[in-house]
Amino acid sequence: MIRNSPRSLALLIGVAALACLSASAGDKKDKDQKPPASDSKVAIEPRVKPTAPEDNFVNRKANIRIDTTLVLIPVAVTDPLNRFVTGLEKEQFKIYEDKVEQEIRQFSSDDAPLSVGIVFDTSGSMGNKLQKSRQAVAQFLKLANPEDEFFLIEFNDRPELAVPFTPSTEEIQSRLTFTQSKGRTSLLDGVYMAMATMKKARNPRKAILIISDGGDNSSRYTETEVKNAVREADVQVYAIGIFEPMSGRGRTPEEMGGPALLGEISEQTGGRHFAVDNLAELPDVAAKIGIELRNQYVIGYTPKNAARDGKYRRVTVKMVPVKNAPPLKAYHRLGYYAPAQ
Repeated sequence: MIRNSPRSLALLIGVAALACLSASAGDKKDKDQKPPASDSKVAIEPRVKPTAPEDNFVNRKANIRIDTTLVLIPVAVTDPLNRFVTGLEKEQFKIYEDKVEQEIRQFSSDDAPLSVGIVFDTSGSMGNKLQKSRQAVAQFLKLANPEDEFFLIEFNDRPELAVPFTPSTEEIQSRLTFTQSKGRTSLLDGVYMAMATMKKARNPRKAILIISDGGDNSSRYTETEVKNAVREADVQVYAIGIFEPMSGRGRTPEEMGGPALLGEISEQTGGRHFAVDNLAELPDVAAKIGIELRNQYVIGYTPKNAARDGKYRRVTVKMVPVKNAPPLKAYHRLGYYAPAQ
């Protein structure tokens, strides 16, 4: 048994006192020391501010709707000899909507990229006309631009999207090389399918080229339905009607009505219908349509009638007469449907 001496006891008391002082100093140091800024994770409570009407602008601006409509009207201009007229200025045009003159806000004559649908008749009566019709398409495609896109619809008993949108003109011509004629003529269904396909177009300017030898005898859609679809679409329709000459065999009832049908479908869109009774003329006519599409003016205006009523608005383009110059004629779409909302 070890007994503590007075000296040893005093030493133990001193060590204990020193330990207490050290602990107290350490506690004070921990309380005074700030946490490191880089390593610590500090939870910051969000500052909530009462929302005033003006403070909610950021949330409201996503719901802002711009109610301005810009109507674009492609216009082709010809002289009395049916030659295309280029180099005109904005001041030489006047445009009217429902007989009210509009202010031209946009005017251009650039060769803008096109989205084009070719609606090609492959019915049984096209047999000896197929070769020249293929040549007509080839001639039309020679005028294509690199930014253009095309699709091909073939129709006989029913329409078929033979080639979807493609920038390759070779793909269109390759498909037509193997086309055979058979069956009846579903022209209206072919045009209706083209209008639906054109909704996927990526270019603002859109056109359809129809090549057919007569009227319709096999469609599911009616003439009224197709005409309404054409009026609603922002698409120019051009048609080449290949009709038997009057000196040849008698035309069928469908062929007799063909020119009027193609004319009504095309002219209300600002396009045109060309009736051909000589197969040798087909390539030249197709080239003429291609040239017309490349030599158009585009007029843009904001309608003075701002009502969003979904009604049909009639459009008229007039040429301002130029002294000592021949009168000019403008070809353009005849109207459009206003937005409904």
